Formats: sequence, C-alpha cells, structure tokens
Amino acid sequence: MYNACRDVEAPSSNEKALGLLCGRDARACNATNWIEYMFNKDNGQAPFTIIPMFSDLSILGMEPMRNATKGCNESIDEVTGPCSCQDCSVVCGPKPQPPPPPMPWRIWGLDAMYVIMWVTYVAFLFVFFGALLAVWCHRRRYFVSEYTPIDSNIAFSVNSSDKGEASCCDPLGAAFDDCLRRMFTKWGAFCVRNPTCIIFFSLAFITVCSSGLVFVQVTTNPVELWSAPHSQARLEKEYFDKHFGPFFRTEQLIIQAPNTSVHIYEPYPAGADVPFGPPLNKEILHQVLDLQIAIESITASYNNETVTLQDICVAPLSPYNKNCTIMSVLNYFQNSHAVLDSQVGDDFFIYADYHTHFLYCVRAPASLNDTSLLHGPCLGTFGGPVFPWLVLGGYDDQNYNNATALVITFPVNNYYNDTEKLQRAWAWEKEFISFVRNYKNPNLTISFTAERSIEDELNRESNSDVFTVIISYVVMFLYISLALGHIQSCSRLLVDSKISLGIAGILIVLSSVACSLGIFSYMGMPLTLIVIEVIPFLVLAVGVDNIFILVQTYQRDERLQEETLDQQLGRILGEVAPTMFLSSFSETSAFFFGALSSMPAVHTFSLFAGMAVLIDFLLQITCFVSLLGLDIKRQEKNHLDILCCVRGADDGQGTHASESYLFRFFKNYFAPLLLKDWLRPIVVAVFVGVLSFSVAVLNKVDIGLDQSLSMPNDSYVIDYFKSLGQYLHSGPPVYFVLEEGYNYSSRRGQNMVCGGMGCDNDSLVQQIFNAAELDTYTRVGFAPSSWIDDYFDWVSPQSSCCRLYNVTHQFCNASVMDPTCVRCRPLTPEGKQRPQGKEFMKFLPMFLSDNPNPKCGKGGHAAYGSAVNIVGDDTYIGATYFMTYHTILKTSADYIDAMKKARLIASNITETMRSKGSDYRVFPYSVFYVFYEQYLTIIDDTIFNLSVSLGSIFLVTLVVLGCELWSAVIMCITIAMILVNMFGVMWLWGISLNAVSLVNLVMSCGISVEFCSHITRAFTMSTKGSRVSRAEEALAHMGSSVFSGITLTKFGGIVVLAFAKSQIFEIFYFRMYLAMVLLGATHGLIFLPVLLSYIGPSVNKAKRHTTYERYRGTERERLLNF
Repeated sequence: MYNACRDVEAPSSNEKALGLLCGRDARACNATNWIEYMFNKDNGQAPFTIIPMFSDLSILGMEPMRNATKGCNESIDEVTGPCSCQDCSVVCGPKPQPPPPPMPWRIWGLDAMYVIMWVTYVAFLFVFFGALLAVWCHRRRYFVSEYTPIDSNIAFSVNSSDKGEASCCDPLGAAFDDCLRRMFTKWGAFCVRNPTCIIFFSLAFITVCSSGLVFVQVTTNPVELWSAPHSQARLEKEYFDKHFGPFFRTEQLIIQAPNTSVHIYEPYPAGADVPFGPPLNKEILHQVLDLQIAIESITASYNNETVTLQDICVAPLSPYNKNCTIMSVLNYFQNSHAVLDSQVGDDFFIYADYHTHFLYCVRAPASLNDTSLLHGPCLGTFGGPVFPWLVLGGYDDQNYNNATALVITFPVNNYYNDTEKLQRAWAWEKEFISFVRNYKNPNLTISFTAERSIEDELNRESNSDVFTVIISYVVMFLYISLALGHIQSCSRLLVDSKISLGIAGILIVLSSVACSLGIFSYMGMPLTLIVIEVIPFLVLAVGVDNIFILVQTYQRDERLQEETLDQQLGRILGEVAPTMFLSSFSETSAFFFGALSSMPAVHTFSLFAGMAVLIDFLLQITCFVSLLGLDIKRQEKNHLDILCCVRGADDGQGTHASESYLFRFFKNYFAPLLLKDWLRPIVVAVFVGVLSFSVAVLNKVDIGLDQSLSMPNDSYVIDYFKSLGQYLHSGPPVYFVLEEGYNYSSRRGQNMVCGGMGCDNDSLVQQIFNAAELDTYTRVGFAPSSWIDDYFDWVSPQSSCCRLYNVTHQFCNASVMDPTCVRCRPLTPEGKQRPQGKEFMKFLPMFLSDNPNPKCGKGGHAAYGSAVNIVGDDTYIGATYFMTYHTILKTSADYIDAMKKARLIASNITETMRSKGSDYRVFPYSVFYVFYEQYLTIIDDTIFNLSVSLGSIFLVTLVVLGCELWSAVIMCITIAMILVNMFGVMWLWGISLNAVSLVNLVMSCGISVEFCSHITRAFTMSTKGSRVSRAEEALAHMGSSVFSGITLTKFGGIVVLAFAKSQIFEIFYFRMYLAMVLLGATHGLIFLPVLLSYIGPSVNKAKRHTTYERYRGTERERLLNF
C-alpha cells in the first residue's frame, strides 16, 4: 500500500501527498510511521488514537489484516483506472534523461577557432612574406624598384597593367566622373553667386520639415521598443492579454535579517531538532508583519482621489472576499500577530506553535486545517495557496526552514488599454517606492522593486547624463569652430578664424537631424531614445568630415588667373563633392537598407539616420557652400569673424593659399613613412593578426543585456537584482496556453490534456510534468497547476465539493449545511466517471466560481478563475492555460534558454496532439518573452543587417566610382575588417550583442565609410605612375581632413562620455564609440593606404587623359605632378 501511494502528487502544492499524510517530510516517511500518524488523534482528523501492531503473526488472538492491495499501476475496478504517470513512477517507465550537453569544438585539446585562426594566420604570413621575398629577388635581379622608372623590356612590373590601352570600363568611369564634376562645378558656382536665394530656400526647407516635430511621439513602452509588432512573442502576448488579461504588475521585497542568528526548534514529544533561518525568528516575523501591514496602508492621490492597495490589488475571490493577494510567509498565519503568537502547551512543554504550523504549511500550502494541535489554516487570506518557493529564499534543496530571506510580493492589477486605471496604479507605486526607500529598521535589510522602478530609473539615468552629453557636444562644437580656421598670423587671428562658419556648419548638421525627426513625425512614426541619443553623434561625424574636406581644400587651393570666387569654389566643389556624394550616398543607402530589419530599434534608427545623412549632404552642397562663399568674401574684405561688420587692421598680407601644419605632417612625414618598403609588410601583418584574433573570438561574444547595466550605479534596483540572483528559488511564471476551440468535453480530448488517472502518458500536463523532472535542462521548475484535473476531483461524487439544491438545481457550496443539498452526480459507476459532453459544461462554471473552504479545498475560483475562458453563454470553452514556474533565471543566457526550452516543450505538445487529430496549438507565455525573443534571432539579424549595409555600400561605390569594381571590393573589405574587429573589442571589453550594440554596429558601418571612401576615391583619381605614389598622394590630400574632421572631433566628445553615471552609456556608447573611431581611423589612415599600395586598381587611363587635357596649357598642369 505504501509503495502504491509514495509517488502520488498533491496537485495544489506539487508536493508528495505522503508529506501531508505522514506529518513530516515525504522523504522521511515510511510505511510504519505513516500508519502510526494516520492512527493518532493528534493529526486533527482521527477521533481517537489507535495503536497499530506490525506483525505477520497472530498476537493476543488477533489475526493480521491480509487484505489484498492494488499496485498504483493496477485498476481497482472497471470504472477506476490505474494511477497516472505523475502519481505512479511504475506507469511512467524509465525517467526521461536530458540530452548530453554539446561537446566543445576542440582541436588538439584547444579551442578550435583559436587553432584554425592561428594556423590560417601563420599560413598567410608564410605566403605573404614569401611573395614579398620573391618580388624583392626579382627586383634585385633587374635592379629595379617601384620608385624608379620601369624598363619596358623587364618582364615583371607591379604596375604593368597601367601601360597600354584603356579598358572597356575606363571611358565609362571617366565620363561619369566628368559628369559629376561638371554638375557640381556649375551648382557650386550658382550657390556662391546667389547666396541669399539659396539660404532662404534652405531655411524654408528646414522650417517646413522641422515643423513636424509638433507631432512628435516618443516611445518609452519597452514592448514597442524591443519587440516587432508581428513577432511571435508579441502576437502571443496580445493573445494572452486579450483572453486572460495582461500579466499583473509586481511590487516585491526581499528581506534579510543580518543581525539575527539561526535558532533550533526542538519538537515535543519527539522528533529531530530543526534549525530555523534568521528571518524565521518570531521577533523578526513580527517586525516584517508590521512592515507588510504598513505597506497595505499606503495611500496615494490621483485626480484628487485617494488610491489604496485595496483599489488596485489582485483579489481573486472578489467580491466575496476582497482581501488582496499577498505572497508572504506571514499569510500562513493569516497576516495576524495573534495567530503568529498562538501556541498549545502547558507549564512544562509547548506542543505546537508557529514552528509546527510553518513546517506543515510549507508541505501543504493549500490546507485549511493543519494536523498539529493548532489546527490553523495554511491557505492565504486571499483564498489561494502560498507556495514556499515563492515566499522564501536562500534555503538548500527543499529545507525551507533554512531560509535566509523572506520574499513578499504584492501583485497589482494591470489593465489592457485603460490608461486611467494604470495611472492610479502608477500613483500608488510611487508612494510605495518612497515609503520603502525611507523605511528604517536596523534588524532588516530590504531590497525591493516596483513595476515602474526600471522605467523610473531609466528616466532618472537619462536626466542625470544629459549634462554629460551636453558637455560632450560642446567639446566637439568648440573644436570644430576653432579647427576650421587657418590662422596665418597673429594679427589676422580674428579675420582668418572661422568660428561663425563652424557654428553654421554645426547648425546645418543639427538641422538635418531635426528635419529627419520632423519628416517621420509627419508620418506618425514615433521616436525612440536610441534615435535621440545616437543620430546626432552619427550625423555630426558624417557632416563635419565633409565640412573639413570642403574648407581645407579651399584653404590649400590657389585661385587661377582671371578666376572669380564663384568659379573657384565651383571648381573646388566639382573636385570634392563627388567624394562627399560617395560617402553620404553610401551611408544613406546602407541605413535605408538596414531599415529592412524586423528589430524595432534597428528599423527606426536606420530610417531616421538615413534621412538625416541625406538631408545633411543636401544642405552642405547648398546652404553651406553659400555660407562659405560669404565667409570668404568677409575674409577677403578683412572683416572680423563673428563681428562681421567690424573691419580688422590691414597688414597687407591678404589671403593666399597655404597648407596647414596637419596637412604638411601627413604630406611630408606620415604618408612617406607609412609607405616605406620595410614598414608596409609590418602594417599588413599586424592588421591581419588583429583580424585573425577577432574572427577567433567572434562566436564568444555574449548575447543579451544584463538588466543591471541599464540602471544608474547608485540605483536601489541594482541591490534588488543582486538579491534576486542570490536568494530566489523560482523564476517567473510560465503559462502553457491551449488556443480557443479545443474540445474538452470528449474523453479523447480530455485524455490528451489532463494528467490524472486514465490520461495519456504524453498528455499536455504530463509532458510539462516530465519537463519539470529535468528542471536543470528545461528550466521548468515545477509540475503545472491543472484546472482540468482539479475539476475532475471537484466534480467526483466521492468528494463533498459539487452539490446542488435538489429543488432549484443551483450550486450549493460545500460549507452550506442544508439537507436539500445533494451531490451533483450519483455514486454509481457512471457517476464516478468523468463528466462528458453537456454535463462537462454544466458543472464547470460552478467549479470556477466555488471558493475554497474547510469542507472542500478544491474550489477553482481563486486558482483558476482566470485560467479558463468560458464563452457562448457558458456553452463551450475558449482558450485556457496551465501555469507553472521557470527555475531561477539570473543571466540573459538563462532567460534566452528558458524561452527556447519552453517553446520546444510547447512545440512537442502541439505535435503530439496533432498526431492524435487535434489542430490546435499550444504556446508558452511568460512576461519576459517579448523582451528576450530578439536574442533568438539576433545573430541572423546582425549578419543580415551588416551584410545588407555592406552590399549597398559596395553597389553605390561601384556606381559612383564609375564601375571601379576592384576599388569597391577593397573598400568593402576594409569596412568588413573594421566590423569584425568591433566584435573583437566587444569580447575584450565585455560588451554583449543586443539591440543597442547592433545599432552601434550599423552606425559603425556608416562611419567606416567616412574613413575609407575619401581615401579610396582619391586613390582612383590620382594619375601618379605607381600604386605607392598614388596611395601616398591620396593619404596626403585626404588624410588630414579625415583625421581632423572625424577622429579628433569625435575623440574629444567620446572621452567626456567616460564620465557618464550610467553604465549603459559607459559601456555601449563610450566603449563602442571609442572603438569605432579608433578602428576606423587606423584602418582608413594606415591599413587602407598600404593595401591600396599593394593591390589597388590600376590607374584609369581615360581619367588620366581627361585630366591632362582639361588642364593642358594652364598653371594647374604643373600641380598634377604634386
């Protein structure tokens, strides 16, 4: 008999039933002490004590009872079947085993990626230096160098392809480039000649576009920020909210008693000593109860109305019982100081007190009568069970008495599209936070959170870092304003400075951002915080670079004879605008294609960024060119900067072309040194080595976003997150939802779902139970609560739960003492079977409205009132759910894995049911799924977004450079190296891959274009004789502008971000921005010129011929030989 009962589960607590019937933990229960306890009147159920005698022989003339017993896998009669798998391990067969963890990929005992990349790198070095040695030997043989004239009789030449006729694509490229040059030349001259008209229309355009900001909407709802509208998790959340109501809001406290020690409880008259953890000291419990009652008494004000916890709390038995749900160990004592102090004893011994009641309730939380002499209820005052794993923390195994923390949870109603009621909850939560933060008790340490805490702290964090961000931009603005000017002498300091032009350039950049925001606000597209924080930084990098290129090219240019200012600036714009067009259009296309992403954060950022970069380019080649012309006229008239009406002292020098110190440094020192024969191989070896390392760690970058990183360093929520991982033993609840339409009234349909007697061994409930047996693998911590199994127990004629008035046939609660109340179903073989068809639906509404009471603890109102949708005037069942809990989840990887495993379980259940003829889907839902679903596909999303961006950059570069295929390939290779190295930095610096970092990666792809495109185009436009000379010329002409325009501008602003209080700013903005600027600068200004000097495309003969023809007979002809 003991063997048949030992595996039986108590559905209400998911504990072994013998734990209730034995008076001790089920693991300490055996056949003899079970019978002894059942026969003892102290159990509260037996009317008198019976002394059992265990013997196979006759004693005092009494024969041993030899009644046959049935095994749990045997049927008692024709009606009652064997026990289910949950209650009888013999029926189940072997316990399922989790699959073995995947073996790490290793070669020679080392990480395979490290080995592969190390071998690849060594092989590359061998081939690369071998090829260099072969070339060197070849040159030594013929006494030739790339820097000397190459004899046509020599068989080998690095630039042999530069000789001969132009290829078929060369004329096309030359024609396209000439077309761009002519177009921008005419346009630049027009802008300089008509500044008033251009500036007026530019301001009008900015005004019209920016006016859309009056319609701006800022999205702060985290669901909309991180989950795509048509994603699986979002659709499942909406289904759940629609059918069962939104998941409740949570206010939670984790309480420790650091100044209290463990105490020992000595049960009387017998039993082993039981240690009780510090927070389970009675004095501590009284203090915690005082705190709990004080929180219940908190009031808030909203719209001149008083809001109390009673107004917003979850009260499952309302209106019959309006007590709020409070998940607290003190609910075992009915939240009463008197009940906590109650005890039974005499002058010598205490037979029962709060210790005995606690030990019973943690085994039977749904009990209405403990079996000690106290005979008190364990069921919470709100009508539901208080599971020990939800209210206790820091215990080992299932020894709840060893708890080192108490957990108190106040569930508050959430509301589906009811802002007014939500605001009432927000108002009360604000007072709750204020109360707990100011609560002082030297005996208690409290970590806490409210539903609004994270959003509040994010807002506080954003406000606290506003000053830091402003300083960052001020530093960049000051640098730009001062660096644009080229001071030729101290006497001309106020004349040659370009502070006003720099400020105008900055305002144009900011105006482009405002226009982008305004245009999409017209369309009703909401803003996100990522857009507001990131796009100004991006557009400033892109826009300032173009400004520096345009201004510094003018400063180095000598006006030709009989050339007017508008012609000169038109000519300069014709030279530099194509490279500005290349970079800007590449970035615009990359961002617009990036908007194909399904991730809301990336989608929104890409749209706003693409539009901002495009508008910035348009304003630069219109408004800024006109402003530059006006500023040059001011300078030539010797008027002061800013105070343009004041004329400066005329020193007779005037304005003339000159080279800046930075330009001369790049031209005379940096470029020649970098392209030395001995240094170029070292550069290639170092950069390929860094690339190899980054590839090796590519698969080791963490995925997810640690919640604590999103909080300020001084946030109280960080303490809560630490306590959460340290003390809690259960994770968030998970609901397995069976979609509407399923037939529960047929025996076949019931067997596919239920988990009790006669149910399928692969039913829905049974599969979740099996998953809970493998909790470390599946992350499902407990067997599910099954409404259908409790309903079958409730409606069974053997119980006293389901009763009707024999005249009215209305439901009669089990607590009603009325002779006219009779059983719902007769005690016949047919009555003992499960209800089916119309009978199933007849009693189900009664079950779901029945409150638990001492006569019947199975009433489903509190436990399942929201779990079953009854539709069509109580004629059929809609959607239902079966709830359990995840195991404790501490890291992003835990949350991601829990969601994956829950979906796998639900998928298996769905497939099993479909194989038996059911067409309805089962899906899991937990409140965090909608935030973590993005990480299931983030690797694919990252590859897609970066590949699409790179592909669009390649196509634009190919077209704008005039079908220069190899140039486009080299540029994209360099950008790809920057992106891969970004992952290496992420691994080294502990930056995880998530939506924020993916946005930064997409942005780094765009900024990398700025570092690479100008150098690449300058190389293709150069007409020098060798690749090394062309690379040197490209670096000398464009390197200083790129370095001063992007690197120094951004570096100053980025360093300030290191002082941000926000961890997310420090990690995802300071670290990633610094990495993208340094990697972009080193690759664009060091690696790319070296790569071009080795494998750059040959000179375009058609372009060379066109250039010589254009300047033949002019003084600029001599400049072509630089």
